[in-house]
Amino acid sequence: MLELPTAAILGAGSMGRAVLSGLLSPDVTVNGGIRTTNRSVQKAAALAGLSDVTALATESTPEANVRAVTGAGLVVIAVKPYMVSDLLREIRDALEPDVVVVSVAAGVLLESFERSLPASTALVRAMPNTPASIGLGVTGLTQGGSTTNEQFALIRRLFQSLGDVIEVPESMIDVVSSISGSGPAYIYYLVEQLTAAAIAKGFTAEQAAILVNGTLTGAAALLTSSGLDPRELRRQVTSPKGTTERAIAVLEAANLSELFDRATNAAIARSRELSLGS
Repeated sequence: MLELPTAAILGAGSMGRAVLSGLLSPDVTVNGGIRTTNRSVQKAAALAGLSDVTALATESTPEANVRAVTGAGLVVIAVKPYMVSDLLREIRDALEPDVVVVSVAAGVLLESFERSLPASTALVRAMPNTPASIGLGVTGLTQGGSTTNEQFALIRRLFQSLGDVIEVPESMIDVVSSISGSGPAYIYYLVEQLTAAAIAKGFTAEQAAILVNGTLTGAAALLTSSGLDPRELRRQVTSPKGTTERAIAVLEAANLSELFDRATNAAIARSRELSLGS
């Protein structure tokens, strides 16, 4: 069992809700409950029925963020990157002296938090991905300078309840974002394109979904359970002079490896642009 102090999640969007799912998991106890904030009443209402969750909306309660962090020992910053600076100024004086602040805001450096918060504030930067909401996520974690090893271990255990965790220096967080953070979108995009190809070849949308989604989940499960390298698994499907070999040759001719390199580099560049604006 993991015991955590009163927690606040500021900005309970996709990533905020993923962290919330970890806080609500059976093996995690949050002493004092969980507070969440959103801008709209409608979004807050969607969380209001959850056990031990107090959902607030700045639309109806302008001081919602301050109320959420007052007395909280764990504060998760999950708002859009451009909103972080204003939010930190808003909550600074309401934070508890021993609070741990965890940022899941893409592109916002720990340095920005250090400039805005008291020098002793324990900081952790996290980069989870959306499968964390079902306990199958991957999260990169960076420990801030004022964060003790004990505090960092606590946050690591929290994110382990959401899936796999790797510890990286902050210089690698943007790279984590480009691989696992954005990675689900790359996979979904490939699924979209393969589905469209199936439909163009005469299958109904329902049939295409069965073919493509089933292939994706089966291949992912085999990759996880077999312990084999993906190259070896691909080799097992690719018979010499067979149909798969011919299809793979087309993908290789398109220089897919270079394309992924360019795509992930573009994601890294955008993260660094965001950090310059923080």
